[in-house]
Amino acid sequence: QVQLVESGGGLVQPGGSLRLSCAASGFTSDYYAIGWFRQAPGKEREGVSCISSGDGRTYYADSVKGRFTISRDNAKNTVYLQMNSLKPDDTAVYSCATPPGPTYFGSSYCPLVWYEYTYWGQGTQVTVSS
Repeated sequence: QVQLVESGGGLVQPGGSLRLSCAASGFTSDYYAIGWFRQAPGKEREGVSCISSGDGRTYYADSVKGRFTISRDNAKNTVYLQMNSLKPDDTAVYSCATPPGPTYFGSSYCPLVWYEYTYWGQGTQVTVSS
């Protein structure tokens, strides 16, 4: 059974940092693309970053480039999102997700659109405020 569990959210001041974790079970995460998404109240779900299964290539939304870094630890079956220089606009519920089955398996590409992903974690709240 595929399961994703996020952790690491919280309250941080503008300019601060947080590291989110996405722990995978029921599958070997390095064989699958993993994406991070966020949704703020009243706004659409937004793709933040993803890491491909093939060669670990990473992709970022323009709004987070240079500030966020996605990485994976295969030994721990966990994907991380390091978030630096946080802004109030980064406030949202952050969720990790993975596409179904062999989709994007071994590919250098991963999509930043939510409808390509089937399995989702419960989300973790990130609040950036002074």
